Amino acid sequence: MNVLALTILVSSCLAGIFIACFAVEIRRTRRTSPERDSLLPLDLEIPPAIPAEAPLPNHQP
Repeated sequence: MNVLALTILVSSCLAGIFIACFAVEIRRTRRTSPERDSLLPLDLEIPPAIPAEAPLPNHQP
């Protein structure tokens, strides 16, 4: 019977820790989402260069 009480006590403590961590995480404001953060390692360090358009020659009639 002591094992059952100990199991209930440990599982209740773990559930309490989970609920506390979840509440702290929800209250923390973020500018990004976890989905975006998980894709950051795949992001290029330097954005690709956009080729500049060639200047048009001045045609004077």
